[in-house]
Amino acid sequence: MNDVSDINGKNVIKYAGAFMAWVIGSGFATGQEILQFFSSFGYFSYIEILINLAGFLLVGTALLKAGYDNKDVKDFNHFKYFCGEKLGGFYSWCIPVTLLLVMSVLNSGAGATLSEYYGINHYIGAALMAGMVLLAYLAGFDNLVRIVSLIAPAIIVFSLFVGAYTVVRDFGHMADINSYQPVLSKSQNSPSWIISGILYIPLQFLCGSTYFTALGASADNRNDARWGAITGSVALILSIAVMSTAILLNGGNTAALAIPTLFLAKKISYVLGAFFSIFLILGIFSSCAAMMWSVCSFFTSAGVKHRKILATGIAALTFLLGLCSFSGLVGMLYPLIGCLGLIFVACVLSKRKSLP
Repeated sequence: MNDVSDINGKNVIKYAGAFMAWVIGSGFATGQEILQFFSSFGYFSYIEILINLAGFLLVGTALLKAGYDNKDVKDFNHFKYFCGEKLGGFYSWCIPVTLLLVMSVLNSGAGATLSEYYGINHYIGAALMAGMVLLAYLAGFDNLVRIVSLIAPAIIVFSLFVGAYTVVRDFGHMADINSYQPVLSKSQNSPSWIISGILYIPLQFLCGSTYFTALGASADNRNDARWGAITGSVALILSIAVMSTAILLNGGNTAALAIPTLFLAKKISYVLGAFFSIFLILGIFSSCAAMMWSVCSFFTSAGVKHRKILATGIAALTFLLGLCSFSGLVGMLYPLIGCLGLIFVACVLSKRKSLP
């Protein structure tokens, strides 16, 4: 467990990919999350992005380092570690329920993507995603990390390409952003841009904290885990900045869509749109699979057989809940989760001062 000063670049990329995998679920990959939290506030979205860059770097590294430092602690509870016994105990019990709701959003996003591009029934798409996530959980955490660490960087690169191409092509429309504001503002999920920008940080790290600390604990080198979090954070925020700008430049068309990024990809090329739809499904899968592991990890006292039954039940429940409207679920649940996580993020930042 001794820290090693050398940094393994290959491991940093692996942890960065696994770090990003949690965030690039249906809300992020489809652009609906970016639209509601960032683009809908116009030019103010760029200040939000800077706030999130600082938040991701501080909170993300703290969680991975805490996981690494306590990897040998039996039944380590990161909520109690950061927040104390009472508040930590509250979070320990409410997070599994919250994750179930978020997984439902992811399943709904899969159904919306397949329906909007391929005309596949929403129910069938949601069912396929639930089945894929269940199989990934049964494969084990180490195999899950290997899978999602490959998927996430590919999605980020693809998203950056679509976003960058769109920004370069449509940059002349930058002056039109203000004219799009009336229609963009209808997608706002918070009363002001600063609230929206702040809420996005706990949205990602409250529910993902179990996964992030486990990711840190799986590292062989503390510096690899730390730089994996830093690399993943910078890549994610850069992708948000580029994609948000692309959505803004096409605000007249993207504001009313469930899958804004798919529209941008199809606008470049229909074939590219087809490829991007596959990447969207993979992004939803990577995030949802990580959440499945996090939910089931709360029931580690159960036997392996019982955990498999539990995972099957969770997959079925999230499928049923995911039959609701995708954009409606994002707009209703995500801000509430962000509010719930504000105190947790404050505790992490406070505890971070004592981390070496």
